[in-house]
Formats: sequence, structure tokens, C-alpha cells
Amino acid sequence: MTTPYLENKLKLLPNLPGCYLMKDINHKIIYVGKAKNLKNRVRSYFKSSHEGKTARLVEEIRDFETIITSTDKEAFLLEITLIQKHKPYYNIKLKRGTGYPYIKITKEKDPQLKIVSQIKHDGGAYFGPYPNVYAATETMQLLQKVYPLRRCNGYQKRPCLYYHMGQCLGACFREVPASEYQKQIRKIKSFLNGNVSGIKQELQKKMEQAAAKLEFERAAEFRDQIHYIEMTVEKQKIISHDDTPRDLFNCYLDKGWLSIQVFYIRQARLMKQERRLFPCIDTPAAELESFILQFYNQKNKVLPREILVPAGIDRTVLSAILNLPVKTPHRGQKKKLLDLAAKNARLLLEEKFRLLELDNRKTTGAVNQILAALNLSTGHRIEAFDHSHIQGADLVSAMVCFVDGRPEKNFYRKYRLRTVDHADEAASTREVIRRRYTRLLKEKASLPDLILMDGAEIQIQAAKDVLVNELNLNLPVAGMVKNEHHKTADLMNEKFQKVQLDPKSEGFYLLQRIQDEVHRFAITYHRQTHSKNSLASRLDLIPGVGPKTRNKLLHKFGSLKKIATASLGEIQSLGISSQVAQTIKITLKSFQ
Repeated sequence: MTTPYLENKLKLLPNLPGCYLMKDINHKIIYVGKAKNLKNRVRSYFKSSHEGKTARLVEEIRDFETIITSTDKEAFLLEITLIQKHKPYYNIKLKRGTGYPYIKITKEKDPQLKIVSQIKHDGGAYFGPYPNVYAATETMQLLQKVYPLRRCNGYQKRPCLYYHMGQCLGACFREVPASEYQKQIRKIKSFLNGNVSGIKQELQKKMEQAAAKLEFERAAEFRDQIHYIEMTVEKQKIISHDDTPRDLFNCYLDKGWLSIQVFYIRQARLMKQERRLFPCIDTPAAELESFILQFYNQKNKVLPREILVPAGIDRTVLSAILNLPVKTPHRGQKKKLLDLAAKNARLLLEEKFRLLELDNRKTTGAVNQILAALNLSTGHRIEAFDHSHIQGADLVSAMVCFVDGRPEKNFYRKYRLRTVDHADEAASTREVIRRRYTRLLKEKASLPDLILMDGAEIQIQAAKDVLVNELNLNLPVAGMVKNEHHKTADLMNEKFQKVQLDPKSEGFYLLQRIQDEVHRFAITYHRQTHSKNSLASRLDLIPGVGPKTRNKLLHKFGSLKKIATASLGEIQSLGISSQVAQTIKITLKSFQ
């Protein structure tokens, strides 16, 4: 039900384009959207019925703000900027910097063929993306054999090995005319654009000539090259009659979930497809438009020459932002391909929907059970901490992160304690809480909805002390209490009261998982630290072994036993004198 505060704000919304930012009870931005008419769009969240994740979003909204723009195009651009800045929970998440390898023809006096993962505006010609590094490498090696450019490092007064193998034009010992390079580059570009029939005919002719001369090994090489073209370059079905690089997007909506299919059309073939599946908060058209802009805003994305989208998408704005044609085909081969993408999107949703629904019910329900037991509102992100040491030595802490009940290992963090030199749970907690959330505040990153400490009163009190008195944060903290068998037994709130959580419930199972995971992560890090320190300290006791020698030995052998079993020659090969090597062998003799 809409609060009076929100009702008053809804009345003041303008009939103008712009972006809106939805906030939860902690004033954290949980969703960013765009609209051609802010009044109609924002009111629809509170005046219409919803289901699934949209309903959950509306339940969490406690406030919103709007930013008015002059045009729809500005709203598109601003939405992407705000999503990247705030990383709202309910928005589409695309990893930046991911992508596929490309083949590059460099722009220099003596050009080369290279495999690259980053696209730079350096005048080079880029082709791809290729499904994987192996496919790109094999394609490049074939081209280097058939249409060689430069493979050596440049002029060195004598022909390189590649020149003798016929895979280099000879920049290593002579001045290669630019026209000679351009002739090869034209053939390479033609090949990479899908025109492979010419090279197959040429290789077939060479194979027959070699066989006629009884040069069967040479003929077999040409045969293998033809086979490779058929297996790797032509293995994709021809799906168009022109070689225009284009990307195709289509989607399918069902029960509040949106499935998106992306087809990469290169060399007149379907080279690669990507799939995304997520709850639909906005309209399908708006979600797809936002997805496309995020898709091309990734670090290593190369724009095609054309984009195909289904009807209902704002092609004018997308085209203006991306500066390339955005079309909706209504008949012919392109329309059939667009329909194929829609069919794939539907099949993906039908295949995965039930499993995702069940998994989401379990994990999200478990999080809500924990939060309800602590009398907290709905949330998504839980961070848990644990400390580890051996009799006060090698003190470390660790933090794990669970989002909607699932471990997010990219957010795990390790801490080697700096201000604590003995076993002190309160001091260890204060340091790690201070370091963690000072950093999040500095980076303006998302804060958790609940902090769990692997302990009881001492850790809870220390964590709250730092959060409230030093950082001015009102984040809920709870403790995970173990029994005499060192198993998860209870959940403790900030008042040091044990709260009821059914031991057979999904919430209790999730609490066990979190406690076991943070303990495992902390113990693993401590063992690594202790092992390294122990090994290094023993080596430091050997006369003649200083920090540089110690590091050489650790890097080469990795353990005392391997150093002890190594020969004198192997130890001396690291630049260690004969006398020190003998001392090391005698000292570590007990490890043999």
C-alpha cells in the first residue's frame, strides 16, 4: 500500500522524459529506470498489480527521486550512467571487460596478424568476435601460412625461420614494398569476411600439383588446410547473402521473466550467440533497449555495421546513441533469423524457468526467514566475518558475501590484521569491520542488509561500536553461535538474545552454510599465511640465506622437502654459492 508521503510525491511528477531512482528503507538505490513520461511510468508501479520480482521491488520502495532530461536520448544515456554508478540490485547486471578474441591486422610499416582481446582506436583492422581463443588462433595460423605478412620482430640483417617456411614476407632482411603487403591484406580481409571459395580452389590446385610431382607430404599439408577451412571457417551455416557484420537481438517474456538472445552474424554466418535470463521490472521493450546499451558499453565490444531488433523498440534513439543503423526486418531471411532468435529465447525460458523458480524460492525464502527472526525488513545481501590464528600468531580475518542466499565469491575478502598482535576477538573485529566499511563508504559501494559475526556478544558489541560510533552506520549485526560440538546452534541478535529459528528450516540451513563457508575461508587463508611464514622463517635461520636467496628458493622449489632433496647443482643454478648451497643441504637434511 502506498504511503501518504509517496502519494504526495506521485502527484508532483512531471509529464516529461527522464530517469527515476527507487530507494529502500535505508535510502539505498535499488532500481534505476527511464521514461518518456515520468508521471505515467512511476505511477504505474504503485497503481497497478504486479507479480514476482516486480512485486518484491514495489514492496521495498520507500522513496524515489527523478531526474528530468530534455530528450528521450538523454534519458537513455543517463540511465546507463546511473546503473553503472549505483549498481542497483534490481537492474540488469552485465560484466564489464568480458568478450571474445579478435583477429587484428596492425597498421604499421610492416603489418602483422595478431590475436587481441582489447579493441583500440589505433587504425588497425579488427575481425571477430571468435567463439574462443583456439578458433581465432587456428584461423590466424592458417592465414599466416597462406597469406603471410610479417611474423618476425623486424629487420635483423638475415632471413628469419618464418621466411624460410613461407610465413613471412621478409621484413627481417629486406625492404618489403607496401603494395606487396596490401595485396596480401586484401586477400586476408576477403577471407575473414567470408569469401573462402577462392582460397579453397587455390589450395586444391596446389594439392593436385604437389601430388602430380609425387610430393605427397606437401600435398597432405594442402589437404589438411582445406579440411581445416571446412571444419572451422565453414562449419557455421550460411544464414545471409551478404557479409555485413551485424548483431541481432530478440526476447521472450513469460511470468515476469525476460529471456534475451543475441546472435553474432559474421562472415555471413552465425558465429556466436549469447543468452540472458532475468526478472523483468520494466516493459520488455525498455528492458531490451537498456540491455543493448549496456551490451555495447562493455570494454571490449566492437560495434557491428548493423543491428537488428524486434518491433516496438525505439530504433531512432538507439541508432542516434550507437551511431549505426538499427533496423526491424519484416520479411525475408533477416526476419526468419529474428524469429529464430525469439524461438531460442522462448525455449531457454521454458527449460530454465522451473529450476530458477524453485531455486529462487529456496534461497530467497531462507534469507527472509533469517531476517524475519531478527525482526528486520526484507534484504538481499549478507556479509559474514571470522578470525583465525594459532596461539595468537599469524592473525587473519576473512569475509564472505551471500546475495539472495547464494555465495558471491567475487566479493569475498581476506584481511591480514595490522593493529592486533595477540588473540583478541574484540580488537580483531574492530579492525576488520573498520577496514571493510570505511572502504565501502569511500568507494560509495553497496552496503549489506545484515552483518553476521562468527561469535556472540564480544564480536557483536565490537562490530556495533565501530559501525555506530566511528562510521555513523546503522547496519544490523547478528552472531552465529556454535554448540559444544562446534556446530551451528543459534542466531543471536544485537541485544544478545538467542532468536528462534527452526533447525529444520531453509533459513537455519543457510545460516549453517554461511558459518561453515566463512570458517573454511578464514582457515584456508590462515593456513596459507602460516605455512608461508613458517617456511620463510626456517630458511631465514640458515647462515648465508637472506631475503633474496629465500625468495629464489621458495619460487623455484615451493617447500622445504623439495629444497632438501634438490641437488647442489640445482640450488647453485639460482646464483647461490657452493658454500651456501652445501650449508642449506646440511641444515635441511632432516627433511629428506
